[in-house]
Amino acid sequence: MIIRKRPTILGLFFILQGSVVQIIWPQILVVFGIGIAVVLGHDHFPDYIKGLDPSPFALIGIALSIFLSFRNGACYDRWWEARKHWGVLIQSSRDVIRQTTMLEDLPERSALLHSLIRFAHLVETQLRGRSQNWQSDEALAQAARIVGQAEREGKLTHVEALVLHESLTRLSQSLLACERLANTPVPFAYSLLLHRTAYIYCVILPFGFVDTLGAVAPLVAGLVAYAFFGLDALAEELEQPFSDRVNALPLTAFATAIEISLKRALGETDLPQMPEAVDFILR
Repeated sequence: MIIRKRPTILGLFFILQGSVVQIIWPQILVVFGIGIAVVLGHDHFPDYIKGLDPSPFALIGIALSIFLSFRNGACYDRWWEARKHWGVLIQSSRDVIRQTTMLEDLPERSALLHSLIRFAHLVETQLRGRSQNWQSDEALAQAARIVGQAEREGKLTHVEALVLHESLTRLSQSLLACERLANTPVPFAYSLLLHRTAYIYCVILPFGFVDTLGAVAPLVAGLVAYAFFGLDALAEELEQPFSDRVNALPLTAFATAIEISLKRALGETDLPQMPEAVDFILR
């Protein structure tokens, strides 16, 4: 995730870190090059390279903008929902700290909180494709077994154990929601339709501008391509909130925050270092 202050107006035009320009510049150059070829061909071979009526381009551009906005909104909702579920993971882990104060100085509390630390890091690696689903489930099941054993031994009342199981249930529900987001992308047919329409529109756009704008047509076509391809690329990044891309969620920082909170509650001093942004990117 990009962590940086809002740049100045001049700085906006020179920032590349976290910008989709690094992804879409080949498409922009292709559209710009086609625009130059159309302008030159129209000037030298007007009988063969003719301009088109710009009116349909305006209508198609409006429709395409609306479709791209809908897709971006849907992808941002996925990103924000993922952030909310990780918020629940952090909150529920801290709830367990307060709910286990009656077990203070007992080995069951240390075992329970350490199982949640393991759970948090396994969820991180699972969502990034570096561990299996069953491992995080097993860590959470281990926490439930510890609570059940403490209840059977009389160290927890039935009500206290029930409250802890409710917190573990919230952790399980948030994990399932994150798995759903990770394993169910935006329907491919919808994305494919927008990809095709955006490419076709931007490729033929110089033909609609060449009569009215002349030599400026390639520049305008390039700017339109930047907007459309940029929105498309940004939506693709937001669609995958758990990836390693720069605009994805900082799962390592979230899992480390949980670990620090739980270890501090146990009085441990060997706390991990909270990850910091490197080149404005927090992982």
